[in-house]
Amino acid sequence: MKAFSVLMKEKDFHSITTAEIAGNAKVTEGLIYKYFKDKKDLLYQVLNDHFADFLEKIKARVANEKSCAAQLEVIIFSSLESYAEDRVFSKILLLEVRNSLEYFNSCAYGMVRDYAGTILGIIEDGLKNKEFKSDTDPYLLRKVILGSIEHACLGEIIFGRELDIDQASKGITNIVFNGVKA
Repeated sequence: MKAFSVLMKEKDFHSITTAEIAGNAKVTEGLIYKYFKDKKDLLYQVLNDHFADFLEKIKARVANEKSCAAQLEVIIFSSLESYAEDRVFSKILLLEVRNSLEYFNSCAYGMVRDYAGTILGIIEDGLKNKEFKSDTDPYLLRKVILGSIEHACLGEIIFGRELDIDQASKGITNIVFNGVKA
């Protein structure tokens, strides 16, 4: 998995061969197939580990916040930060894996569901404690947050531009919590 991660920083996913991965890991190619069905299965496991670390960091940061709005602000900032810091995984997540039905049955996507579930749980808590308007659709708000995060950094990830995490995070949270109506 480490050898594959190193190669992904240097090359496009589709141009990496299992022989290269095995060579970098100093193992036989057959050993890779003993543990992983194919190269995509290996990719999903690498993404799973990446998501697990990310989710652990987010949950620790959220635990330090008292209000649901502050918890969501932390998630928005942390998500943008993660996309900006690890461009290789960001590009794979935003551009590569979503066009494969296998991804949606993978352990990595299970971690994405946990992340989305964390967001939904915070929104539902905010509704219960009347921090958010009672007519707020929690599922729609989650979609707005997730979509905003991804679109705030998509161009920067694709074209290798700098992402101003603070500006994007503050902009998203301002619009989500304060709206745009004068």
